[in-house]
This record gives sequence, structure tokens and C-alpha cells, in this order.
Amino acid sequence: MVYNEKLAVLIRDMIKGKRSITEKKMFGGLAFMLNGKMFCGIVKDDLMVRTGPENYEMALSKPHSRPMDFSGKPMRGFVFVAPPGYKNATALSEWIGLGLNYVSKLKK
Repeated sequence: MVYNEKLAVLIRDMIKGKRSITEKKMFGGLAFMLNGKMFCGIVKDDLMVRTGPENYEMALSKPHSRPMDFSGKPMRGFVFVAPPGYKNATALSEWIGLGLNYVSKLKK
């Protein structure tokens, strides 16, 4: 599996100490999960974020984001963010926070 290991290290540093977070290799990359539900991940150099339906359009309006699409049909509620969209710690933290916030509200 090929994914940006430097990005993985940055994400691990940002979520260090948070409970119930695990990693799982999937989608040909790496997924980060809260209570077994994916909130973000890495596919090659792209950050993958689970926005949920209510934040999907807002997330797509941000620069360097696009629908997550593996099979020709975008998965609503998930976006890819190209490297310029998470180039600094603040931007990366906001994307991770968006995913964590959505997943933390899902039923266990």
C-alpha cells in the first residue's frame, strides 16, 4: 500500500492521546477510526475526510477538495483534499476536526 507516511505521522501527532482511535489499512491507503468509524485517511498523497452529509457541500467549496470517488460514483459525505489544502498544521487540524466531529456524533 502506498500512502504519504509523512502525512500519517502528522495526523498521529495531532490525534495523540485521544481515546478510541485506531488505524486500519484500507482503500489502498490508511484510515483513522474513532470507535471503529473512519473519520479521515490517506490515499497516496490525498487526505480523505468524512464530512457527513451536512458538511459535504461546505467541504467541497474549500480549495483543493473534491468528491471522494473510487468507482465513478462519488461517495457523498466524503472528500479528498489535495496536498495544498492541508499544507499547514492549522488547515490539517481543521480537516481532521471536521471528520472527528462528524464521527463522534454517530451512534456507537
